[in-house]
Amino acid sequence: MHAKMTAVWEEELRPRLAAEAGIVVQDYEQLSQFQRDKLHELFRSQIYQVLTPQAVDPGHPFPFISNLSLSLAVVLRKRNRRATQFARLKLPNPRWLEVPQPEDATHTANQGVIRLVPVEQVVMAHIGELFPGMDLISVHPFRVTRNADVRRDEEEADDLLEMISAELRERRFAPVVRLEVDRRMPEYERRVLMRELGLQPEDIYEVDGLLDLTGLFHISSINRPGLTYPAWEPAIPLRLQNEGETKDTRDIFAIIRRGDLLVHHPYDSFAASTERLIREAADDKHVLAIKQTLYRTSDDSPIVKALIRAAERGKQVAVLVEVTARFDEANNIEWGQMLENSGVHVTYGLVGLKTHTKATLIVRSERDGIRTYCHIGTGNYNSKTARLYTDLGMLTSRPELGRDLVNLFHFLTGYAPEQTYDEVLVAPDHMRRRFEALIAREIEHQKRHGNGRIIAKMNGLDDIRMIRCLYAASQAGVQIDLIVRGHCMLRPGLPGFSENIRVISILGRFLEHDRIFYFHNNGDPLTLIGSADWRTRNLNSRVELITPVREPELQHHLIEILDDALHDNRLAWDLAADGQYRLRMPASGAVERNFHETMMQKAQARSSR
Repeated sequence: MHAKMTAVWEEELRPRLAAEAGIVVQDYEQLSQFQRDKLHELFRSQIYQVLTPQAVDPGHPFPFISNLSLSLAVVLRKRNRRATQFARLKLPNPRWLEVPQPEDATHTANQGVIRLVPVEQVVMAHIGELFPGMDLISVHPFRVTRNADVRRDEEEADDLLEMISAELRERRFAPVVRLEVDRRMPEYERRVLMRELGLQPEDIYEVDGLLDLTGLFHISSINRPGLTYPAWEPAIPLRLQNEGETKDTRDIFAIIRRGDLLVHHPYDSFAASTERLIREAADDKHVLAIKQTLYRTSDDSPIVKALIRAAERGKQVAVLVEVTARFDEANNIEWGQMLENSGVHVTYGLVGLKTHTKATLIVRSERDGIRTYCHIGTGNYNSKTARLYTDLGMLTSRPELGRDLVNLFHFLTGYAPEQTYDEVLVAPDHMRRRFEALIAREIEHQKRHGNGRIIAKMNGLDDIRMIRCLYAASQAGVQIDLIVRGHCMLRPGLPGFSENIRVISILGRFLEHDRIFYFHNNGDPLTLIGSADWRTRNLNSRVELITPVREPELQHHLIEILDDALHDNRLAWDLAADGQYRLRMPASGAVERNFHETMMQKAQARSSR
């Protein structure tokens, strides 16, 4: 996979960027003498002072090398000596240096062309200046990856927050599990790195080209018309536009009271729906309490600011901040402490369970008594990813869902594990049993009426019990379509086994992240959305929440989303019985159906009716 990724860059993208986009990534050896002289001036004025050579000898122990940092391995020899010395040099940012052009370079071919050279090649060209009195034997780039999977025993933790903080410190110094090296690196340098980093030959990845392709993010951000998607501004759902509303009917709570509202991000605006709900709740004098789960959020989160404002205004605010969210632990600890300092009641997760559910509960005092308002979603409360990930959210004031969420938050914040839920499916308590029962019911409908039908959209499928249930349904004749963006351990289309199951993966402009489940139920369809995939971790070791969507109009909307996804012929990849994915392409003369473009067009149409 690593070799294929490098080949795609070196053999396909790099030449096409130069030929079609005027973005030329050059090697230092290809530069003219004028360009080399100018880059040398840049090296002396801006780079030389930042560099810190680190020798390795009895007086200089092998230095700590941080995770994913790009370095140079340097082998030198004192003049008139035979013994060699090893040194490490960490490379500075920025990764790319723009290649200067002569002032008279007015040739048409150069107009608008951007020429870049990687910083490591410029440093390598002048590295001798860092080691006066030494002969340079060799210099090659390398990069290490450290193990982020630090094991912990939460059952033994006296303080979960302190345990996670200690894990973050430990992760920084975790063992190296991969060493990427330039393919031309000599054996001596490899042996030094392997010995000092505690690695085996199988831990070395030879790279025939550019190391650390994450540096290409900078190139992808260069504005080149025609090479980026047209700007998309999420639509504001018609009911949230407030046009023609009176003061008494235009607040978010009055809108929700008129019926459940389903929003689909990034097609529908996150700021005008989910964020608006939290903002108005924070400022509304009738709101008594706000409870929310925070798994991941953005750096400058409007939702966190609203929660802090609500607490400062005397409302009861309770937030479960999941401090075990992988790679967001430090951010979540910081958010949690900021919330606590503002008077928010913060819970830092449950021992042994990761809280992955996406839910908000708002308690409001109204003329006819206490009323609850809920948001149940498939994605995080993150305004940045809400523009990139496809996610669903339901805003509702249905009392039965309010009661269920009250019970759920009692479970999350207190000692109340044996809760009952009338509507929602909660993992790990009974979600698995409910899904298995729904599949079994489709098998019965197939036997009696011949109309068993299941459609499920999720991020991953690896739970063996769920896969066996789906195989059994297929063998009974139930027609099953699965839209699984990521890995899928189910094998479709096997004769006599899974020939009634079809699997596609949709990859395009947005990251498919929503979870939708549809059961035909003999013509009385059941549709559900929520936070859980059919993966063992979601069903067994996470707190997850799935809610049925009851209103016929919203059900129709979900079924339409599934139908549009299944009929895509541009972004969808079909999983074959041999385990290979094959990209769909429209037949000659056929209409191209791009799922993401279809969703954008429909969102615009809904908002302008």
